[in-house]
Amino acid sequence: MTAPPNIQSCWILTDGKIGMVNQCLGLARALGHDPDIKTVDLRRPWAWLPPTLIPARTSVITAGSTPLAPPWPDLLIASGRKSVAPAQAIRKASGGRTFCIQIQDPGIAVGSFDLVVAPDHDRLRGDNVVSTLGAMQGVDPAALEGARAAFADRVARLPRPLAGVLLGGDNAVYRMTPALGETLAMQLRALAADHGWGLAITPSRRTPGFVLDAVRTALDGLDVDIWDETGPNPYLGFLAHADSIIVTGDSVNMVSEAAATGKPVHVVHLEGGSKKFTRFHEALAARGITRPFAGTLEQWTYDPPDDMAVVVGEIQRRMAAMERA
Repeated sequence: MTAPPNIQSCWILTDGKIGMVNQCLGLARALGHDPDIKTVDLRRPWAWLPPTLIPARTSVITAGSTPLAPPWPDLLIASGRKSVAPAQAIRKASGGRTFCIQIQDPGIAVGSFDLVVAPDHDRLRGDNVVSTLGAMQGVDPAALEGARAAFADRVARLPRPLAGVLLGGDNAVYRMTPALGETLAMQLRALAADHGWGLAITPSRRTPGFVLDAVRTALDGLDVDIWDETGPNPYLGFLAHADSIIVTGDSVNMVSEAAATGKPVHVVHLEGGSKKFTRFHEALAARGITRPFAGTLEQWTYDPPDDMAVVVGEIQRRMAAMERA
Protein backbone atom coordinates (compact mmCIF):
# COMPACT_ATOMS: atom_id res chain seq x y z
CA MET A 1 0.00 0.00 0.00
CA THR A 2 1.35 3.43 -0.88
CA ALA A 3 0.94 6.55 1.18
CA PRO A 4 -1.47 9.27 0.07
CA PRO A 5 0.22 12.38 -1.37
CA ASN A 6 1.69 15.13 0.78
CA ILE A 7 1.42 13.45 4.18
CA GLN A 8 4.47 14.64 6.05
CA SER A 9 3.16 14.10 9.57
CA CYS A 10 0.65 11.73 11.15
CA TRP A 11 -0.76 11.57 14.68
CA ILE A 12 -2.88 8.94 16.35
CA LEU A 13 -5.11 10.10 19.18
CA THR A 14 -6.67 7.76 21.78
CA ASP A 15 -7.12 7.36 25.52
CA GLY A 16 -4.37 4.75 25.50
CA LYS A 17 -6.52 1.60 25.53
CA ILE A 18 -4.54 -1.01 23.62
CA GLY A 19 -7.42 -2.01 21.37
CA MET A 20 -7.92 1.55 20.17
CA VAL A 21 -4.20 2.21 19.82
CA ASN A 22 -3.73 -0.92 17.74
CA GLN A 23 -6.55 0.01 15.36
CA CYS A 24 -5.09 3.47 14.78
CA LEU A 25 -1.53 2.17 14.49
CA GLY A 26 -2.60 -0.49 12.03
CA LEU A 27 -4.20 2.07 9.73
CA ALA A 28 -1.32 4.55 10.01
CA ARG A 29 1.25 1.90 9.15
CA ALA A 30 -0.85 0.58 6.28
CA LEU A 31 -0.70 4.13 4.92
CA GLY A 32 3.08 4.00 5.19
CA HIS A 33 3.56 6.11 8.31
CA ASP A 34 5.11 5.68 11.75
CA PRO A 35 2.84 8.09 13.64
CA ASP A 36 3.30 10.26 16.70
CA ILE A 37 1.21 8.68 19.46
CA LYS A 38 -0.94 11.09 21.45
CA THR A 39 -2.70 9.86 24.59
CA VAL A 40 -5.41 11.97 26.19
CA ASP A 41 -7.82 11.99 29.09
CA LEU A 42 -10.64 14.45 29.70
CA ARG A 43 -10.99 16.92 32.54
CA ARG A 44 -14.06 17.01 34.72
CA PRO A 45 -16.91 17.51 34.00
CA TRP A 46 -16.17 16.54 30.38
CA ALA A 47 -14.99 13.08 31.41
CA TRP A 48 -18.52 12.30 32.57
CA LEU A 49 -20.38 13.58 29.52
CA PRO A 50 -21.21 12.11 26.11
CA PRO A 51 -19.36 13.50 23.06
CA THR A 52 -22.38 15.56 22.01
CA LEU A 53 -21.97 17.71 25.14
CA ILE A 54 -18.19 18.18 25.07
CA PRO A 55 -16.92 21.37 23.39
CA ALA A 56 -14.47 20.95 20.51
CA ARG A 57 -11.48 22.46 22.30
CA THR A 58 -8.08 21.05 23.16
CA SER A 59 -8.46 22.58 26.62
CA VAL A 60 -10.86 19.78 27.61
CA ILE A 61 -7.91 17.39 28.09
CA THR A 62 -6.09 16.93 31.39
CA ALA A 63 -2.66 18.29 32.23
CA GLY A 64 -1.35 14.72 32.24
CA SER A 65 -2.36 14.16 28.64
CA THR A 66 0.08 14.38 25.75
CA PRO A 67 0.16 18.09 24.78
CA LEU A 68 -1.74 18.95 21.61
CA ALA A 69 -0.16 21.94 19.91
CA PRO A 70 0.78 23.12 16.41
CA PRO A 71 2.22 22.38 13.97
CA TRP A 72 -0.87 20.31 13.32
CA PRO A 73 -0.45 17.01 11.47
CA ASP A 74 -1.40 16.38 7.88
CA LEU A 75 -3.25 13.26 8.99
CA LEU A 76 -4.98 12.56 12.31
CA ILE A 77 -6.35 9.10 13.14
CA ALA A 78 -8.43 9.04 16.32
CA SER A 79 -10.53 6.49 18.16
CA GLY A 80 -12.62 6.40 21.30
CA ARG A 81 -15.01 8.71 23.12
CA LYS A 82 -12.26 10.77 24.75
CA SER A 83 -10.66 11.52 21.40
CA VAL A 84 -13.74 13.01 19.73
CA ALA A 85 -13.64 16.60 21.02
CA PRO A 86 -9.82 17.03 20.77
CA ALA A 87 -9.88 15.62 17.22
CA GLN A 88 -12.58 18.07 16.21
CA ALA A 89 -10.57 20.90 17.76
CA ILE A 90 -7.43 19.95 15.82
CA ARG A 91 -9.35 19.78 12.55
CA LYS A 92 -10.81 23.22 13.20
CA ALA A 93 -7.53 24.76 14.39
CA SER A 94 -5.74 23.53 11.28
CA GLY A 95 -8.22 25.33 9.08
CA GLY A 96 -9.30 22.03 7.62
CA ARG A 97 -5.76 21.17 6.48
CA THR A 98 -5.57 18.17 8.82
CA PHE A 99 -7.38 15.20 7.29
CA CYS A 100 -9.22 13.79 10.29
CA ILE A 101 -10.28 10.15 10.55
CA GLN A 102 -12.35 8.75 13.39
CA ILE A 103 -12.33 4.98 13.91
CA GLN A 104 -15.58 3.63 15.42
CA ASP A 105 -18.84 5.49 15.88
CA PRO A 106 -17.91 8.91 17.34
CA GLY A 107 -21.32 9.45 18.88
CA ILE A 108 -21.75 12.77 17.07
CA ALA A 109 -22.57 13.81 13.51
CA VAL A 110 -20.22 12.00 11.13
CA GLY A 111 -19.81 15.23 9.15
CA SER A 112 -17.56 16.48 11.96
CA PHE A 113 -14.76 14.39 10.42
CA ASP A 114 -13.32 13.87 6.96
CA LEU A 115 -13.83 10.13 7.23
CA VAL A 116 -15.40 7.77 9.77
CA VAL A 117 -14.44 4.09 9.74
CA ALA A 118 -16.96 1.94 11.59
CA PRO A 119 -17.80 -1.78 11.63
CA ASP A 120 -20.91 -2.69 9.72
CA HIS A 121 -22.61 -3.99 12.86
CA ASP A 122 -22.73 -0.40 14.16
CA ARG A 123 -25.12 0.41 11.30
CA LEU A 124 -23.58 3.85 10.92
CA ARG A 125 -24.24 5.39 7.52
CA GLY A 126 -23.14 8.56 5.72
CA ASP A 127 -21.37 9.85 2.63
CA ASN A 128 -18.08 9.90 4.54
CA VAL A 129 -18.53 6.58 6.37
CA VAL A 130 -16.63 3.45 5.37
CA SER A 131 -18.10 0.25 6.82
CA THR A 132 -15.85 -2.70 7.68
CA LEU A 133 -16.63 -6.29 8.59
CA GLY A 134 -14.71 -6.11 11.86
CA ALA A 135 -12.25 -3.91 13.69
CA MET A 136 -9.33 -2.19 12.00
CA GLN A 137 -6.08 -3.92 12.94
CA GLY A 138 -2.55 -4.41 11.72
CA VAL A 139 -2.40 -8.20 11.49
CA ASP A 140 -1.11 -8.70 7.97
CA PRO A 141 1.34 -11.21 6.41
CA ALA A 142 4.34 -9.00 7.17
CA ALA A 143 3.38 -8.55 10.82
CA LEU A 144 2.75 -12.27 11.22
CA GLU A 145 6.05 -13.19 9.61
CA GLY A 146 7.93 -10.84 11.91
CA ALA A 147 6.16 -12.27 14.96
CA ARG A 148 6.78 -15.81 13.73
CA ALA A 149 10.52 -15.18 13.74
CA ALA A 150 10.52 -13.25 17.02
CA PHE A 151 8.74 -15.99 19.00
CA ALA A 152 10.01 -19.10 17.18
CA ASP A 153 12.22 -20.19 20.09
CA ARG A 154 9.40 -19.74 22.60
CA VAL A 155 6.94 -22.03 20.82
CA ALA A 156 9.49 -24.57 19.51
CA ARG A 157 9.02 -26.91 22.48
CA LEU A 158 5.22 -27.00 22.25
CA PRO A 159 3.43 -30.01 20.74
CA ARG A 160 1.90 -29.72 17.26
CA PRO A 161 -0.67 -29.02 16.02
CA LEU A 162 -0.77 -25.79 18.02
CA ALA A 163 -3.86 -23.89 19.18
CA GLY A 164 -3.59 -20.22 20.01
CA VAL A 165 -5.99 -19.34 22.84
CA LEU A 166 -6.96 -15.68 23.25
CA LEU A 167 -8.74 -14.98 26.53
CA GLY A 168 -10.76 -11.82 27.10
CA GLY A 169 -13.18 -11.23 29.93
CA ASP A 170 -15.97 -9.08 31.28
CA ASN A 171 -17.05 -5.92 29.50
CA ALA A 172 -20.17 -3.77 29.35
CA VAL A 173 -22.30 -6.55 27.86
CA TYR A 174 -20.51 -9.87 28.51
CA ARG A 175 -19.64 -11.84 31.64
CA MET A 176 -16.98 -14.52 31.96
CA THR A 177 -18.49 -16.59 34.78
CA PRO A 178 -16.76 -19.14 37.03
CA ALA A 179 -18.84 -21.92 35.47
CA LEU A 180 -17.74 -20.93 31.99
CA GLY A 181 -14.14 -20.68 33.14
CA GLU A 182 -14.25 -24.20 34.59
CA THR A 183 -15.83 -25.59 31.42
CA LEU A 184 -13.25 -23.91 29.21
CA ALA A 185 -10.41 -25.12 31.43
CA MET A 186 -11.60 -28.74 31.14
CA GLN A 187 -12.04 -28.40 27.38
CA LEU A 188 -8.49 -27.10 27.02
CA ARG A 189 -7.16 -29.92 29.18
CA ALA A 190 -8.90 -32.48 26.96
CA LEU A 191 -7.39 -30.92 23.84
CA ALA A 192 -3.89 -31.11 25.32
CA ALA A 193 -4.05 -34.36 27.30
CA ASP A 194 -6.35 -36.46 25.13
CA HIS A 195 -5.87 -35.09 21.62
CA GLY A 196 -2.22 -33.99 21.62
CA TRP A 197 -2.76 -30.31 20.87
CA GLY A 198 -0.18 -27.79 21.96
CA LEU A 199 -1.67 -24.73 23.66
CA ALA A 200 -0.32 -21.16 23.56
CA ILE A 201 -2.53 -19.04 25.80
CA THR A 202 -2.64 -15.26 26.25
CA PRO A 203 -4.94 -13.54 28.77
CA SER A 204 -5.99 -9.92 28.64
CA ARG A 205 -6.22 -7.38 31.44
CA ARG A 206 -9.94 -8.16 31.62
CA THR A 207 -9.53 -11.91 32.13
CA PRO A 208 -10.84 -12.75 35.63
CA GLY A 209 -8.33 -14.24 38.03
CA PHE A 210 -10.61 -17.19 38.75
CA VAL A 211 -10.61 -18.12 35.06
CA LEU A 212 -6.82 -18.04 34.86
CA ASP A 213 -6.60 -20.06 38.09
CA ALA A 214 -8.96 -22.68 36.66
CA VAL A 215 -6.98 -22.88 33.41
CA ARG A 216 -3.61 -23.11 35.16
CA THR A 217 -4.89 -25.82 37.53
CA ALA A 218 -6.45 -27.85 34.72
CA LEU A 219 -3.28 -27.67 32.59
CA ASP A 220 -0.79 -28.23 35.39
CA GLY A 221 1.87 -30.71 34.32
CA LEU A 222 1.05 -30.47 30.63
CA ASP A 223 3.36 -28.97 28.03
CA VAL A 224 1.58 -25.67 27.40
CA ASP A 225 2.51 -21.98 27.40
CA ILE A 226 0.40 -19.54 29.43
CA TRP A 227 1.75 -16.01 29.22
CA ASP A 228 2.35 -14.68 32.74
CA GLU A 229 2.11 -11.04 31.58
CA THR A 230 5.84 -10.44 32.04
CA GLY A 231 8.21 -9.73 29.18
CA PRO A 232 7.11 -9.07 25.59
CA ASN A 233 3.51 -10.01 24.86
CA PRO A 234 3.60 -13.15 22.65
CA TYR A 235 0.03 -12.53 21.39
CA LEU A 236 0.98 -11.94 17.76
CA GLY A 237 3.61 -14.69 17.86
CA PHE A 238 1.02 -17.19 19.06
CA LEU A 239 -1.30 -16.13 16.23
CA ALA A 240 1.53 -16.56 13.73
CA HIS A 241 2.46 -20.06 14.89
CA ALA A 242 -1.04 -21.38 15.63
CA ASP A 243 -2.68 -23.97 13.40
CA SER A 244 -6.07 -23.11 14.87
CA ILE A 245 -7.37 -20.33 17.11
CA ILE A 246 -9.73 -20.25 20.09
CA VAL A 247 -10.93 -16.77 21.10
CA THR A 248 -13.52 -15.46 23.53
CA GLY A 249 -16.26 -13.53 21.78
CA ASP A 250 -16.27 -10.44 24.00
CA SER A 251 -13.72 -8.55 21.89
CA VAL A 252 -14.37 -7.47 18.30
CA ASN A 253 -10.67 -6.60 18.08
CA MET A 254 -9.42 -10.05 19.11
CA VAL A 255 -11.85 -11.91 16.86
CA SER A 256 -10.97 -9.60 13.94
CA GLU A 257 -7.24 -10.15 14.50
CA ALA A 258 -7.74 -13.91 14.64
CA ALA A 259 -9.77 -13.76 11.41
CA ALA A 260 -7.00 -11.82 9.67
CA THR A 261 -4.73 -14.89 9.90
CA GLY A 262 -6.96 -16.99 7.63
CA LYS A 263 -6.82 -19.82 10.18
CA PRO A 264 -9.86 -21.58 11.68
CA VAL A 265 -11.34 -19.34 14.39
CA HIS A 266 -13.36 -21.01 17.16
CA VAL A 267 -15.35 -18.53 19.26
CA VAL A 268 -16.10 -19.07 22.95
CA HIS A 269 -19.41 -17.28 23.48
CA LEU A 270 -19.72 -15.72 26.94
CA GLU A 271 -22.87 -14.95 28.92
CA GLY A 272 -24.70 -11.82 27.83
CA GLY A 273 -24.15 -9.94 24.60
CA SER A 274 -25.90 -7.26 22.61
CA LYS A 275 -27.54 -6.76 19.24
CA LYS A 276 -24.32 -5.23 17.86
CA PHE A 277 -22.19 -8.18 18.98
CA THR A 278 -24.77 -10.62 17.67
CA ARG A 279 -24.70 -8.93 14.23
CA PHE A 280 -20.89 -9.07 14.24
CA HIS A 281 -20.68 -12.75 15.14
CA GLU A 282 -23.45 -13.71 12.73
CA ALA A 283 -21.68 -11.87 9.89
CA LEU A 284 -18.38 -13.71 10.48
CA ALA A 285 -20.11 -17.07 10.80
CA ALA A 286 -22.05 -16.43 7.58
CA ARG A 287 -18.77 -15.69 5.79
CA GLY A 288 -17.37 -19.03 6.94
CA ILE A 289 -14.73 -17.38 9.11
CA THR A 290 -15.77 -18.49 12.61
CA ARG A 291 -17.50 -21.41 14.29
CA PRO A 292 -18.54 -21.84 17.93
CA PHE A 293 -16.05 -23.61 20.19
CA ALA A 294 -17.60 -26.70 21.73
CA GLY A 295 -14.46 -28.47 22.93
CA THR A 296 -13.13 -29.81 19.63
CA LEU A 297 -11.13 -28.13 16.88
CA GLU A 298 -12.13 -28.36 13.24
CA GLN A 299 -10.25 -27.39 10.10
CA TRP A 300 -11.63 -25.18 7.33
CA THR A 301 -10.49 -22.44 4.98
CA TYR A 302 -11.78 -18.97 4.06
CA ASP A 303 -10.58 -15.76 2.48
CA PRO A 304 -9.46 -13.41 5.29
CA PRO A 305 -11.26 -10.05 5.32
CA ASP A 306 -9.22 -7.23 3.79
CA ASP A 307 -10.94 -4.21 5.32
CA MET A 308 -7.63 -2.36 5.57
CA ALA A 309 -7.13 -2.26 1.79
CA VAL A 310 -10.64 -0.85 1.31
CA VAL A 311 -10.14 1.89 3.92
CA VAL A 312 -6.66 2.84 2.67
CA GLY A 313 -7.97 3.13 -0.87
CA GLU A 314 -10.79 5.41 0.24
CA ILE A 315 -8.41 7.65 2.19
CA GLN A 316 -6.11 7.95 -0.79
CA ARG A 317 -9.01 8.81 -3.07
CA ARG A 318 -10.43 11.46 -0.77
CA MET A 319 -7.10 13.11 0.02
CA ALA A 320 -6.22 13.25 -3.68
CA ALA A 321 -9.59 14.89 -4.34
CA MET A 322 -8.91 17.49 -1.62
CA GLU A 323 -5.58 18.36 -3.25
CA ARG A 324 -7.22 18.88 -6.62
CA ALA A 325 -9.98 21.06 -5.18
